[in-house]
Amino acid sequence: MTLFTRRTLLEGLATGALAAPFVAHTVRAATATFALVTINEQALFFNQLNDGAKRAAAKAGINLVIYNPNNDPTAQNNAIDDYIQQKVQGIIVDAIDVNGIMPAVQAASAAGIPVVAVDAILPPGPQKSQIGVDNEGGGATIGRYFVNYVQKEMGGKTSLGIVGALNSFIQNLRQTGFQDTINADPGIKLAQVVDGRNIQDNAMSVSETLLTGNPELSSIYATGEPALIGAIAAVQSQGRTKGVKLVGWDLSAQAIAGIDAGYVLAVVQQDPVLLGAAALDALVAILAGKTVPTRVNTKLTIVTRENVEPYRKMFS
Repeated sequence: MTLFTRRTLLEGLATGALAAPFVAHTVRAATATFALVTINEQALFFNQLNDGAKRAAAKAGINLVIYNPNNDPTAQNNAIDDYIQQKVQGIIVDAIDVNGIMPAVQAASAAGIPVVAVDAILPPGPQKSQIGVDNEGGGATIGRYFVNYVQKEMGGKTSLGIVGALNSFIQNLRQTGFQDTINADPGIKLAQVVDGRNIQDNAMSVSETLLTGNPELSSIYATGEPALIGAIAAVQSQGRTKGVKLVGWDLSAQAIAGIDAGYVLAVVQQDPVLLGAAALDALVAILAGKTVPTRVNTKLTIVTRENVEPYRKMFS
């Protein structure tokens, strides 16, 4: 069985996410080319997603091409148009602009090319499957962890800053889930939301502004890997690792070092390798004439000092 059917089927049966399991049949080498349109190749998350797709493609005998738009939504649309002209047999897309990408997705479908969305959640359309995590639910989960920590370890009070990516639909969901959860606690005061635009250098710059403008700030929530790495760098550069606690999304070497040092409390961790492999396997199944679930939720883990050990090798 493929990585998708081995792991996601088990998760789907446990969570009810899969309406019906499917088996991705191996396709003979050189018979099909799939395209993966990613977001960027700066963040480790996207590189790991690429790796998962590459491994699944090699196993299935698929030729996989990967396009890096470097955070440019227009470039994503243009790439899909190019792949339509090249007559690829399937497209995986991790959209930057989930609404803006839809004309390209519709054009691919009209050309008979199946599209699978991964990570970013597309609005209803002709895409065959959506593979990713429950981002709003994950935001709520880390929100509950944070509320509990504030009540037990911070005297029930904190001034909070959020480093988001307002151009990212899924990170806005993560922000919404988190904020809706913490709003129920009157001891948590939201000082400011800043926009890192899913770019590490931008996230560091706005995090420094956040810290400088809010000297009373004692906690930060970061909605993605660039946001969290940028916030960590800003906290370090301003010498505030003893006074500011961070929670956020997506592990990195910097986040693990912060967990070890005690100022990063918890990180929501996805399985990007699984996401990439699952998306590739879904296209293989479609090419083999199989029906795939329209929505596949993969699991999330809250990583803390207590369970970080197994992740170290991934980021060493």
